[in-house]
Amino acid sequence: MSYLSHLECALCGEEFEADRVWNLCPKCSRPLLARYDLETARQRLSREKIAQREATLWRYRELLPVRNPRYILCLGEGWTPLIHAAQLGKTIGFENLHIKDEGLNPTGSFKARGLGVALSRACELGVKVVSIPSAGNAAGAMSAYAALAGMEAHVFMPQDVPPLFVSECHVLGAEVTLVDGLITDCGRVAAEGVRLFDRFDISTLKEPYRLEGKKTLGYELAEQMGWTLPDVIIYPTGGGTGLIGMWKAFDEMEKLGWIGPHRPRMITVQSEGCAPIVRAFQQGQEFAAPWQDAHTVADGLRVPAAVADFLILRALRESDGTAIAVSDQEMLEAARLIGRTQGIFVCPEGAATLVAFQHLRRQGRISDGERVVLFNTGSGLKYAHLWAQ
Repeated sequence: MSYLSHLECALCGEEFEADRVWNLCPKCSRPLLARYDLETARQRLSREKIAQREATLWRYRELLPVRNPRYILCLGEGWTPLIHAAQLGKTIGFENLHIKDEGLNPTGSFKARGLGVALSRACELGVKVVSIPSAGNAAGAMSAYAALAGMEAHVFMPQDVPPLFVSECHVLGAEVTLVDGLITDCGRVAAEGVRLFDRFDISTLKEPYRLEGKKTLGYELAEQMGWTLPDVIIYPTGGGTGLIGMWKAFDEMEKLGWIGPHRPRMITVQSEGCAPIVRAFQQGQEFAAPWQDAHTVADGLRVPAAVADFLILRALRESDGTAIAVSDQEMLEAARLIGRTQGIFVCPEGAATLVAFQHLRRQGRISDGERVVLFNTGSGLKYAHLWAQ
């Protein structure tokens, strides 16, 4: 079923066998990337065959890591709509604006993609107990797929996350620990449990397969645009898995002969209260120093340090993209604008992409006629308290 061939360290290039449980590279403690036999896949797989399949991310199953289909955990994740935002575009004076609405995934966010694939592969490899530090949405997604797999789930979230995130995990059967601090503090507490109780750490990019679920964003985007790519992608970036995953997907698709060499300019948007990637990009750094005193209403952007910072920065530079920080107030206002023009209740992270678009337009960095895709990464319903009257 899968053309998975091996794993490769994203930094040192060391290769590892795929069919055993891994976290980070044992040589340099950086993320491991799944690699596929794309030459064989090119001969046997076609865009036409893909088009006849089910409307979930598993339509790309040969390019995902699960070898035996009996281990697939599916709640209907993926194949979310790519919406031509005509009314919003008319309001702001830009015609070719699109929104990829990830809020329609199971558990209400794009996290279902990564966790669905990662837990399916973990299940196939015999994992029984999983652990995750999360700002909210990833915890809910992991809890859902762990429940479906019959796995024991342990979730570590900041104490001040919206109560709905906590309730969701409880209802889905996870054991929840609230930590006084940020997601990085949650990560330290979770790591202790991983060490003491032999839990499998499914943190962002600390295992190879969440990235594989997120890369399907790139496959879907190409397929939904007639196997072409937009000129600009604006993506809200915390851990950055989706942006890195799309960049990986574009490379795979070109090798498969499904797309040409054109690449979108990749734009990272972060909050002014937590913008380590923006600062590192502007300073020409390869790695991003941790952000001190991180604060923002967009919980998914409150990530002071990303383990794959160098991969995010690499994609931005290779694509001639950029990184931009926006304010919380701008996010909330943009969410209202999207809501009243397009009927989509976006999360603040998704709203941040519109703010970034408007800034870049004023700077002359997005031209008339270019095709632009904004990523709404989750449902605004989980943040409804931010707009309460």
